[in-house]
Amino acid sequence: MEELYADLVVIGSGPAGQKCAIQAAKLGKSVVIIERYPNPGGACLHSGTIPSKSLREAILNLSDFYTKSFYGQKEIPKQSISINDLNFCLNLVLEEQIKQLHRQFDKNKIVLVQGIAHFENHHQIAVLDDNNHLTHLVTGERIVIATGSKPRNPKNVPFDKEMVLDSTRLLSIDHVPKNMLVLGGGIIGSEYASFFAALGTEVTVIDKKEQMLPYLDKEIGMHLQTALTKIGLKFVGNKDFDEIIRHKNEVEVKFNDGSSLKAEMLLYALGRVANVDHLRIENAGISVDSKGYIPVNALFQTIVPNIYAVGDVIGGPALASTSMEQGRLAARHAFGAETHHFPTFYPIGIYTIPEISSCGYTEEQLKNLGFRYEVGRAYYYEIAKNTIAGNDPGMFKILFHADTLEILGIHIIGREATEVIHIGQVAMTFNAKIDYFIDQVFNYPTYAEGYRIAALNGFNKLKHKR
Repeated sequence: MEELYADLVVIGSGPAGQKCAIQAAKLGKSVVIIERYPNPGGACLHSGTIPSKSLREAILNLSDFYTKSFYGQKEIPKQSISINDLNFCLNLVLEEQIKQLHRQFDKNKIVLVQGIAHFENHHQIAVLDDNNHLTHLVTGERIVIATGSKPRNPKNVPFDKEMVLDSTRLLSIDHVPKNMLVLGGGIIGSEYASFFAALGTEVTVIDKKEQMLPYLDKEIGMHLQTALTKIGLKFVGNKDFDEIIRHKNEVEVKFNDGSSLKAEMLLYALGRVANVDHLRIENAGISVDSKGYIPVNALFQTIVPNIYAVGDVIGGPALASTSMEQGRLAARHAFGAETHHFPTFYPIGIYTIPEISSCGYTEEQLKNLGFRYEVGRAYYYEIAKNTIAGNDPGMFKILFHADTLEILGIHIIGREATEVIHIGQVAMTFNAKIDYFIDQVFNYPTYAEGYRIAALNGFNKLKHKR
C-alpha cells in the first residue's frame, strides 16, 4: 500500500476531471487523478461521447452515406459493413486519445492512480484494486469528484451483452442487427438510432413523449423526424413500456396499452444516473439530492468546502463541453485564482444524422415568455455549398426581437451544424443584432452563409410588417 499527498485529488479522468487537473497543475499545484478504468478518459472516452461520435463518423464514411445522398439514390443498396470494420475505426481513435491524455498528464506532472476510490474522510481517499485490496491512501488539501454518470438500468430489465443493451453494452455487440428497437427518444437514443438506421438496420424508436428530443425547438424536432424517416427510421410516440421479455432469437417489448413490438436487439436508453455508488460520500459528510446527484453551489463546492463536484455527477447540462469548463472553474476557485461563474449561455450539439446544434431560446420559450419576435430561415437547399456537398436536408433558424433586433436564439440542423453554431454563439455573446449577419461578407460557398440568408429572410418579413 502506497501513501500519496497532493494539493488536489481528482476522482475521475473524464472531461471534467482532465481539465480540472490540468488547470490546477498550471497553477503550480501537485495533482493526483484516480481513475477506475485501466486507461484515462473516463466513460466519455471509453463508452460515451468519443466512441459514439467515432462510430458515427465510421458509419458515414464506410457506408458512403453522403455519396449516396449526392447521387440521389432512392433505394440505397445495403452495403456489407461488419462490426469489425467499425471497431477498427473506433479503436484507432481511442488509442490516439489515450496517448494524448498520457502526454498531457506527464507534461503537467499529474500522477495517475488506477483503481476504485472511496472516501475515508473529507481529506483522504482509499484506492482499491479489482480484488478489493487497498493499494493507495491519497490525502488531498482539495478534492474534486468527477465520476460522471452511468446508464439508468432498472432491475426489471433483463440486460445481457447480446440482445438487451444499454449504451455501454451496445459498443460490444458482435454483429450489425437487421432490426432494432430503441426505448427512449432522448439524445443517446436518437443518436444511436440514427447511426444504425444509416447502416441499413430497421430501427424503431419508442418514447412516452409525442416526438423525439422534445426539448428542441419544435420545428427543428419535426425537421429531424422527417429526415430520419427518409433513412428508414420509425418513431412511435405516446407509448409507455410495461415489460421487456427476452426470447431465444428476439426481444419483445410489451406496452401499457396492450400492444407489443419485437426485434433482434433492444437499446434501452431511458436516462442516466450519477456514478456515486462506490464513493462512500457519506464518510466525507456529503449526500445526494432527491434525483441522485451531488448538490453544489455556483462555484461547484459541495456542502463540505474543500470538496468540489463537477460534470455529470451534479446533473445537467451533462455535456462534455460544459463539464470541461466546470472542471476548470472549480480548480481556479479551489486555489484562489481569478475566476467567474459558469456561463448561462452555451451551444448544445446533438450528433444525430443529420446533426443539430442550438444556442439560446426556442420559439416555444419565446411564446411562453411573451416576447415580440421574428423568425429568419435558410433551408439547406438554398445554400450553394450544400448543393456541391450532396443536397442533404437541413435548415438555419434564427429568432430575434421584433423591436430591438437582438438575436434571441439560433437553431441549426444539417451537416456541419455543430461547427457553424459557434459563429452565432459569438455574435450573441457580443450582443449583435440580426442585421450584423446581413452586413457581413461570408466566404462563398460555405454552410456559414446560411446565417446571412436566414437573417435576410427574417429582416425582410419584419420590414413588410412595418
